Amino acid sequence: MIRISSGKNAPLGASYDGHGVNFTLFSAHAERVELCLFDEEDNETRHDLPARTGNLWHGYVEGLKPGQRYGYRVHGPWDTAQGHRFNPAKLLLDPCARRVVGSTDDSPLFQGGIDSPDRHDNAAIAPKSVVVDTDYNWDGDQHPRTPWGNTVIYEAHLKGLTQLHPALPEAIRGTWRALGHPVMVNYLKNLGITAIELLPVMHFASEPRLQRLGLSNYWGYNPLALWSPDPRYASDPDNALNELRDAVKSLHRAGIEVILDIVLNHTAEVDVEGPTFSLRGIDNRSYYWLSERGDYQNWTGCGNTLNLSQPETVQFALECLRYWVETCHVDGFRFDLASVMGRTPDYRQDAPLFEAIKNCPVLSQVKLIAEPWDIGPGGYQVGNYPPLFAEWNDHYRDAVRRFWLHGDLPLGEFAGRFAASADVFRRNGRLPAATVNLVTAHDGFTLRDCVSFNHKHNEANGEDNQDGTNNNHSNNHGVEGAGGSLAVIERRRTSIHALLTSLLLSQGTPMLLAGDELGHSQHGNNNAYCQDNAITWLNWQEAHQGLTSFVSALLHLRQRIPALTRNQWWDEGDDNVRWLDNQARPMTAQAWESGGRQLQILLSDRWLITLNGADDVADIVLPDGEWRAIPPFAGEENPVLMAVWHGAAHGVCVFQKS
Repeated sequence: MIRISSGKNAPLGASYDGHGVNFTLFSAHAERVELCLFDEEDNETRHDLPARTGNLWHGYVEGLKPGQRYGYRVHGPWDTAQGHRFNPAKLLLDPCARRVVGSTDDSPLFQGGIDSPDRHDNAAIAPKSVVVDTDYNWDGDQHPRTPWGNTVIYEAHLKGLTQLHPALPEAIRGTWRALGHPVMVNYLKNLGITAIELLPVMHFASEPRLQRLGLSNYWGYNPLALWSPDPRYASDPDNALNELRDAVKSLHRAGIEVILDIVLNHTAEVDVEGPTFSLRGIDNRSYYWLSERGDYQNWTGCGNTLNLSQPETVQFALECLRYWVETCHVDGFRFDLASVMGRTPDYRQDAPLFEAIKNCPVLSQVKLIAEPWDIGPGGYQVGNYPPLFAEWNDHYRDAVRRFWLHGDLPLGEFAGRFAASADVFRRNGRLPAATVNLVTAHDGFTLRDCVSFNHKHNEANGEDNQDGTNNNHSNNHGVEGAGGSLAVIERRRTSIHALLTSLLLSQGTPMLLAGDELGHSQHGNNNAYCQDNAITWLNWQEAHQGLTSFVSALLHLRQRIPALTRNQWWDEGDDNVRWLDNQARPMTAQAWESGGRQLQILLSDRWLITLNGADDVADIVLPDGEWRAIPPFAGEENPVLMAVWHGAAHGVCVFQKS
C-alpha cells in the first residue's frame, strides 16, 4: 500500500534519502498534479501530490527505491490564447529527471492537441522518469582548474571521437568508457589538450521530421531531459551516470577538464504541432516565451524558446547546472544559443539568470562559454556578455579564413583578431581569454573541407542542400573535393598549416575541432547534424600522423610563450608583442592598411612568427639576432639558423631567439 505524505518543496525532481523518495514539481498554473508510478509490468498507479508551497508541488513516498519509474499527469485549463495546454491524458517527464527510459518515436499519441486537447492516453509508449541514487565514490577527485591562459579546448562528439578507434575495445566504442580509456586520455594529454568540450550528452530526442526521413539527431541539440545523461553513450544504459563520472574522474587524473555543451534555449517539444513530452503539459505559459496570442516565439529556429527570466525557471536552470558540477564534477559549460539566457525578452547583461550564475558560489567558479547569438531580434551579442563568460568569436573565424584562403583581409584586421579581438572584448574588466578563437567547429566545414570545397554538399541531410550556411570563406584550391594534383594537395597542406598556426598561437583561448588534427573530412557536408555514420565518425586508421604531430608541437610551443599564457592585454611598449614588416621594421599605419601581405609577430621578445600571405614566395628579413626555426617547422636536433626567411606563398614559420 503506497502512502504519500507532504514531503519537502526542495530539491527539484525526485530525491532518494535512503528510506523513500521526495518528489517536487514546479507549475504555477496547474490545478492538480498526479504522480504516476509504474511497476515492473508497466501497471500505473496515480497519487495526487498532496502539498503545494508557492508554485512547487511536492510529496514524499516512503519505501520507494532507486529504479522506480514515474511520470506526471498535470491538470489545469486548456486555453491556448493564454498559453495553457494542460492535458492529463499525456504522461509527462519530470523536467529534473536524473534518468529517462523509453523511446520518443514519432507517434500521434505524443500530440497533446492543437486547438483542443487530444484525449488519447499515451502512457503505454511515453518515456518514463526513473529515480536515481546519486551516491558515488570520487576517490578524492579534484577539478583541474586550469587557468584560462593555459586552456586549450578540444570540441568533440563523444561517439564520433571513439566509434572507429581501433585501439579501443569494440564493446565500449562510442561511450563514456571509451572516452575515459587510457588510449583516449593519453592521446588528448600528449596532443596538448587541457579541456574537452563535448557536444550535448544530456538525454535528447530526434525530431519527428528527421524520423520520417529515416535520419536521427546526431549532434544532440534537441533536449528531452536536461538533468539526465543520455543512455546511448553508455555501454550499460542502466549505469550511464556512473560511466560518465568514471570518465570525468579518469580525465581529471590527467589534468584534463570536461566542459559540457548544454541547450538551455529550447526543448524537443518543437512548435504547437510538435510532441508533448514534459514542459508544455506541466506549465506551458511559465516555461516558454509566448506571443500575445499564445503562440511560441521561435527565437531559436527550433520551434520554441525557453523563458529563463522568471524566478522559478531561473532556479530550474541554476539547479540543473549545479547538478552537473556537484554530482558529475564537470568543469564548465558551453551554452548553445546563449542569448536566450539573457532575454527579458530583450537581451540584458544583467538578466536574472546571468546574475544568479554570478552570485552562485559553485557556478561562478567554473568555465562558462557562450555561443553569443540567437536568431531573434537583437540576438547577435558577440562581445556583450557578462565578465564571467568567454564567447565563441565568429569574427576571428571569418577573418582568419579570409586572410589565408581569400586574401581579402587587411593585415591590420588580421592582427586585431590575432591579438584577442581587443576591439570587441577589451571592456568591463574582461581579459583576452574571453575570446574563444576558432577556425572550425561542429557546425560548418571541417578544416580539411575548408581547403577542399567551395560549396556545401549537404544532400545526405534530406533538405535538397538548402540547409547549412553558404558563407564559408573556404577555398578548394582549384579542385572541388578531396582529389587533386600533387600541387593542389601541397597548396592545401600549406593553407592548413597557416590556419592552424594562426589559431594555436593567437592570443585568447584556442578551440580545436576534433578530427582537424587527423585530416578528417565530411565530404563537404557543413551541417552534419543528422549524420550518425562514417561522415562524422573519425577514421583513426586514415589519420594524417604528420598533421597530428604538427598540431601537438604547436600546442606545446604555446605553453612556453608568456605573451599567450599570462592572459593580459597587449599594450604598446610592453614585452608581449612587437609587430614588424618584411624588413623587420615596426609596422606603420600605411603598412597595416595597404602594405604587402607579410607580417612578423615577435612575442615575449623571444618567439617570432613570420607570415607570408601573398601568392608568391617572399624573402622576409628577420630582426637582429640569431634565430632558429623550431618544431614543427624544423627538427629539435637540427635547428635551422637564418637571417632571411624564404617564405612560401601563404606560408608560416616560427623562430626562437638563441
